[in-house]
Amino acid sequence: MNDMKTEVAASVATDPDMSLIDAVATRRSVRGFLDQEVPQEVLNRIFEIAQKAPSNCNVQPWKVYIASGKLKDQLKQQMLESTANAVAPNPDYAYRGNFEGDYRIHQVQCAIALYSKMGIEKGDKAGRMRAVLRNFEFFDAPYIAFLGMDPEFGTTVAVDVGMFAQTLMLTMVAFGLHSCPMGTMRNYPDMIRAAFDIQDDTKILFGISFGYEDTSVPANATRTSRDDISANIIFKSS
Repeated sequence: MNDMKTEVAASVATDPDMSLIDAVATRRSVRGFLDQEVPQEVLNRIFEIAQKAPSNCNVQPWKVYIASGKLKDQLKQQMLESTANAVAPNPDYAYRGNFEGDYRIHQVQCAIALYSKMGIEKGDKAGRMRAVLRNFEFFDAPYIAFLGMDPEFGTTVAVDVGMFAQTLMLTMVAFGLHSCPMGTMRNYPDMIRAAFDIQDDTKILFGISFGYEDTSVPANATRTSRDDISANIIFKSS
């Protein structure tokens, strides 16, 4: 038994060899996870690395609350019931739900790619509702992280939280984990504050479900494309 513990400790002490480019290319939103815990030593190392993310004046504004086990199940049940019963969300931060032009095209293309893998046809309202509820099941992930910040910070500092999240998700990939960033996790922030006994003014921005991928889940075969950089990037020297 001691030899096994030593072997695990040694493997955790050695960081993965995956390159940043490979991590960026491999990262995607996974919507189905195995019921398998991640060694705490691995989780600690992942979040230690993510903590290196940049921020305005190094204020490190992110607050991260990670639920697993019974607490995760409790939150899942509360959010599922509220969503199924059409309880109106009360997000701390407003969300722009309508996209137009190219943004709308990308949104539709993403939905088609996902729903086709899930066997949901156009007009299948029940199927779409099941897809929505999967969010609040955290896609069966063993962990759900809620990310927030002090409301005194504006959009500039919210960008810092986003940079932390990207650093975190890329680090997870390097360690063999996957994740799904979830805007829906902003819907019921009071449940999160109660679950974690949050006493300060932290407001919830979004969530990230994470764990080991279940490759048998059809939704995980979804792939989306990216525009050529000319659609988003402008180089100019004079």
